Amino acid sequence: MTFESIIAGMKKTAVKTIGILTSGGDAPGLNAAIRGVCRSAINNYGMKVIGIRNGYRGLINGDCIQITPEMISGIITRGGTFLGTSREKPFKNPEPNPDTGLLPIEAIKKNYKKWKLDALVVLGGNGTNTTGSLLAQEGLNVIGLPKTIDNDIVGTDVTFGFHTAVDVATEAIDRIHTTAHSHSRVMVVEVMGHKAGWLGLYSAIAGGGDVCLLPEIPYDIKKVAKNVLARRDAGKEFSIVVVAEGALSTEEAKLSKKEFKKARASMPQSIGYRVAKELEEATGLESRVTVLGYLQRGGTPSPYDRVLATQFGAAAADMLARGEFGQLVAMKDNKIVGVPLDTCAGKVRNIPVDDPLIAQGRAVGLCFGD
Repeated sequence: MTFESIIAGMKKTAVKTIGILTSGGDAPGLNAAIRGVCRSAINNYGMKVIGIRNGYRGLINGDCIQITPEMISGIITRGGTFLGTSREKPFKNPEPNPDTGLLPIEAIKKNYKKWKLDALVVLGGNGTNTTGSLLAQEGLNVIGLPKTIDNDIVGTDVTFGFHTAVDVATEAIDRIHTTAHSHSRVMVVEVMGHKAGWLGLYSAIAGGGDVCLLPEIPYDIKKVAKNVLARRDAGKEFSIVVVAEGALSTEEAKLSKKEFKKARASMPQSIGYRVAKELEEATGLESRVTVLGYLQRGGTPSPYDRVLATQFGAAAADMLARGEFGQLVAMKDNKIVGVPLDTCAGKVRNIPVDDPLIAQGRAVGLCFGD
């Protein structure tokens, strides 16, 4: 890009000041995405960037800083988010602030105006971008970026953070293989994925798992046990069972949403422990559990996620300059595009039961418990 084109771009855009926040669970690549937005917005368009601390909570409480080029130098390699995050949901059961008397949305509009923002960039998952869509309906100029290790945002083929989490989960499965083989055990590895099983599916295939239990495919523990016993009878003394945290049995699939939540609330431990207990009782084979938990969300982002987050961030700055608001920056068919925020708000991108990767997993012997 030439100096002349930079100056031309700076003259064209009506957006002078933007706010940026990260909300929801942290994920690898957030700092890289912040850097991508800020560098492009500052260098190419001369924009002023206001960093909002701790997600929507900071937008409500007026907690912000001005982001300078020095502040974002070197952060591409860092996990988490230097702006901080929260799970604040300003539209859910809103209560007036006892000190100001303002509802959350009123406080947001007040700070948006006070900081002289022309637009707001929100980095997050389904909840974050749903809130972004609602703010757009309230008259704010909003652009969303898709961040989540669950890879479950409608409208984009991939989210940043997902591939790093797959790398972490796969490495864990690789390491557990050695212990499973040494002790002839059934090893249950519980990964994240409350509503969608992309992380479980990818890591199970990449890690050479034997069983993969997902939210999209209700499992029959008898069929899982049959598969494990068949492996033993074939001379394979161990099995690796990858379980997404949202996996459910065929019996649970028949429950209403309310009944399911009540049943899960009464479980003494997470789903991985239940599956291990059921398998041990059904097969007589010693079973152990490893819950990967926050390990999947932490640490240095993979090169893939650094590149993807940078691409999304730079594209967001371009969209801001063109005045293309109310959009989610997305990857569709290997091209970065904008999709309306309201098309992905309140929705989850589940694995289709006819997804080719499911069929390919079955082809290589992966059992889904159905």
